Amino acid sequence: MDTYVITLGGFGALVLLTAWLPMVLRQLPLSLPICCVAIGAGLSLIPGIGEFSPRPEHHLRLIEKVSEFVVIISLMGAGLKLDRRVGWKSWMVTWRLLAVAMPLTILALGLLASHLLGLGIAASLLIAAALAPTDPVLASDVQVGPPSEGDEDEMRFGLTSEAGLNDGLAFPFVNLAIAFAASTGLNAAGWTEWVGLSLVWKILAGIVLGAAIGRGFGWLTFHLPNRARLSRTGDGFVALGITCLAYAAVEAVHGYGFVGVFVAALAMRWSDQSHDYHHALHGSAEAFERLAMMILLVGFGLALGGGLLHDITWAGVAFACLVIFVVRPLCGWVSLIGHDQPFAERAVISVFGIRGLGTIYYLAFALGHAHFEQAGLLWSTAGLTILLSIVLHGVTISPVLGFLDRRSGRDTESAQLDLPLAPPRTE
Repeated sequence: MDTYVITLGGFGALVLLTAWLPMVLRQLPLSLPICCVAIGAGLSLIPGIGEFSPRPEHHLRLIEKVSEFVVIISLMGAGLKLDRRVGWKSWMVTWRLLAVAMPLTILALGLLASHLLGLGIAASLLIAAALAPTDPVLASDVQVGPPSEGDEDEMRFGLTSEAGLNDGLAFPFVNLAIAFAASTGLNAAGWTEWVGLSLVWKILAGIVLGAAIGRGFGWLTFHLPNRARLSRTGDGFVALGITCLAYAAVEAVHGYGFVGVFVAALAMRWSDQSHDYHHALHGSAEAFERLAMMILLVGFGLALGGGLLHDITWAGVAFACLVIFVVRPLCGWVSLIGHDQPFAERAVISVFGIRGLGTIYYLAFALGHAHFEQAGLLWSTAGLTILLSIVLHGVTISPVLGFLDRRSGRDTESAQLDLPLAPPRTE
């Protein structure tokens, strides 16, 4: 049969599964990402399909761009559903996770990569920076609900806002790893350039330009004369256009597009918080994100079946386990010391820092810009870490959140999952 026909049929099946699987899995201790990876791994076993498994060493550019697109759509969706305005006290959990947990995680993972995996400074810093952020795509199960629904407890809000910002804030350290890989070391001028450009300008450009773009589109959408308001269209796919324009504009001035997209989404959300059009925007962004995520995760499953873990070592297995079970939970817990929050909720924030598609993007981006030692080991170790995170967090998220919601009296969808169904009505 023609390859095009097979591909078209497979894409159609994937689109249907995008709508159907979340409903089917709602009562099960499984997640959509687990099913997508399993589908991809299963397809890799079929003769003739395994040869299409994406191999990082051969498809770096494609992997980079596909994962980049998924991440920016996810960032737009995350920003559009946050009801809480930015503030020092109201976002304190977020600031703690960004300012304490993330640097500590990068430091700890860098040391582990150097001593446990035997990597040099550039490769150690790269895998540390790539694995440090909480993924905005795969963390959707622990994020807040749709706009204006009030599902913003500190657990969900902290993980949503952290995932929205830390993907962009990991970029300076990825750029630093690239700089180390391209030379034997940085002199005073090199450090000055890194601080001024990668650490200051690119972040500020993302924040300022992203806010301006979000405010501008907010005015076009909600505050123009009634006949010309963008909200009158009712078309949620406008969110995709705003995402792409914001990312392109920030990247054009050499800022961090990830930061710009999330800030633009927040600014647009606050232009008119009570408007119903936010639901259409968020719904479309979520649908695009889910479909793109499924495509990438099926590809990830194909890559696993095609030998992505071929270069894994026992040291790599230990490293992946330490990332999931020790480093992120410990660094997250340390960052929340002294914060007025129940023990169980602090534990959830600390433990459920999911590793995912942002890691794939950063590795593909860096390896496409510089030569790093043992690239195969980097991919295998990161791939195993992502797989562990998808499986372990995917199985435990719903039961844990459901239990905590019921104990706290929160009327959320998670709280209803394990309740017995009402008996059928009889006439």
